[in-house]
Amino acid sequence: MLSLLTDHPLFCALILILVDLGLWRLISAHGSAWKLLVRVLIFALFSILLFNEGLNPMEPAPWADNVPLHLAATGLQIGWWLFGARTLTVLIGAVMMQRVGHTGRLLQDLLGAVIFLIAIIAALAYVLDLPVKGVLATSGALAIIVGLALQSTLSDVFSGIVLNTTKPYQLDDWISIDGTEGRVTDIDWRATRLQTSQGSMAVIPNSLAAKAKIINFSRPSNMFGVAVSVQVSPHARPSSVIEALERAMQGCRQLLESPAPSVALKSSNSAGAEYEISGFVASMSEKRVVRNQLFDLAYRHLQASGVNLLSSDEPGVASNLSRPRALLDSSPIFSTLRQEEKETFSQNMTLQTFRAGETILAGGEVSDHLFIIESGVVSVTLKRHGTPFESGRMGPGEVIGEAGILSDTSLPADFSAKTFCALYRIEKSYLKPCLDARHDINDAMQALLDFRLHKAQSLTEETPVLAPKKGFLQWLRNRV
Repeated sequence: MLSLLTDHPLFCALILILVDLGLWRLISAHGSAWKLLVRVLIFALFSILLFNEGLNPMEPAPWADNVPLHLAATGLQIGWWLFGARTLTVLIGAVMMQRVGHTGRLLQDLLGAVIFLIAIIAALAYVLDLPVKGVLATSGALAIIVGLALQSTLSDVFSGIVLNTTKPYQLDDWISIDGTEGRVTDIDWRATRLQTSQGSMAVIPNSLAAKAKIINFSRPSNMFGVAVSVQVSPHARPSSVIEALERAMQGCRQLLESPAPSVALKSSNSAGAEYEISGFVASMSEKRVVRNQLFDLAYRHLQASGVNLLSSDEPGVASNLSRPRALLDSSPIFSTLRQEEKETFSQNMTLQTFRAGETILAGGEVSDHLFIIESGVVSVTLKRHGTPFESGRMGPGEVIGEAGILSDTSLPADFSAKTFCALYRIEKSYLKPCLDARHDINDAMQALLDFRLHKAQSLTEETPVLAPKKGFLQWLRNRV
């Protein structure tokens, strides 16, 4: 076998090509550096075998009288040009991947096509000794015919070059092209692919993207705009509406503090007034959650201020209802009370106000009363490793102090006023017999307490530290 390889170097060259193709398929994508090194080494060995055998790729094969050998040598010479072109494109691709990443894929493909075209023309001129001028003239005429037939495709290609050069968007950016919104998953020579929020794939031709209005939500990075509009009656006092919406804005922790969120009047006419809350979040995945939360907070804070959202059939709130009575209607826990029970409850509720920064209920304190938030934003603070952190914010209709009412215990959280707050207080001596009589309300309050205890435990428990894996390589590193 060894003598066969040494006596027939051309056969060895053919084996090297087959080995290169096999290893390129077998070595995984994680070993890209190994694949590149193996290809360069095999090409170097292939070149040495050809030149040692007297085969110069710049000249035709020297064995014209031996037809089988001449054809084999000619094929290997042509293979040298194609092998060299492929090796060069792989090297260029590796360098471009390190410098510009996947955004240079289109340029890499076009450059590879040019290199292969040059290699084919060189093989025709040097190896086959064909007249290159005639070939170029024929290929030029053919290129014109093909160019006219593929006019739209070529438009996509050159538009892709423009998009890759100007870079209005990159991979993993969230963009909108003519109203089609999604995350960029691929940019190739013909089209840009977006994964929409519905999970579908949108393919937009590069020629259309180059002419369209493009909105890039990912720039500047880590900042995504979110806005919610509400319409209220034109008779509602603007200052009351803006104050309520500002409290709703402060009740949403996911909104970034810089740039600061804001509330603005967008339009006003005889039919109604439109206000907008606008701000920024840190990730695109938070936009939908924050938009929903902002709308719910706006509804609750507006309702607490006596302002209803505009609709064709506005709810008729009885003017004789007191503020504590209306609060019981909006509370998810006490809304199941009968009308006469709500009247009795409202007469046993006392209003208590807190300035921003004041403590409403300290952590570890057993409360002998229940608070129902009427207006304002309440901040909830927990401690992890002795360091306090804000774990949540509460708004109108939510309750504080249920642990002391139900089980004479306390929560580990501090409840403090983030804005000016108005809360209605119900004493335990009055509330406890009512809960014993109404098991549905008692169960709802117990479920709320269990949820808060579980959340507090999950937020304050220590994260287990994973022990580093010990192996032979780690042992060697420790000994070096």
